[in-house]
Amino acid sequence: MADIIEVSFPGGKRVDAQVGQFLIQTDQSVKAGGTASAPEPFSLFLASIATCAGIFALGFCQSRQIDSTGLGLRMACTWDPLRKLYGTMELRLTLPPGFPAKYRDSIVKAVDLCAVKRHMMETPEFKVTLQN
Repeated sequence: MADIIEVSFPGGKRVDAQVGQFLIQTDQSVKAGGTASAPEPFSLFLASIATCAGIFALGFCQSRQIDSTGLGLRMACTWDPLRKLYGTMELRLTLPPGFPAKYRDSIVKAVDLCAVKRHMMETPEFKVTLQN
């Protein structure tokens, strides 16, 4: 069975997605003809990578009873002007004070397991069809 996301068009350049019980609202920037009332879809895509990596980092700490106070993650995206795409997305992890040295490499490996990133690395097949 496929997971279903219902998309609606509430006006202007807004496009919303119903994901289970949550309504995710998007809009375009003023420059792109929208009102900037919500994040642009591509911003949500980038945020999904960063937050997915973040939940893997947090889960790593929580499963080992490591205090996550001070845990941080920042994603830096480098634009490739020739391809007109981001060429590099670097996840920069800040470990909390007192983080055990023996787990430094392991938490990096855990963050690297992010499901969103894995879907990008092993590209799914995309199909566009018409339905009546």
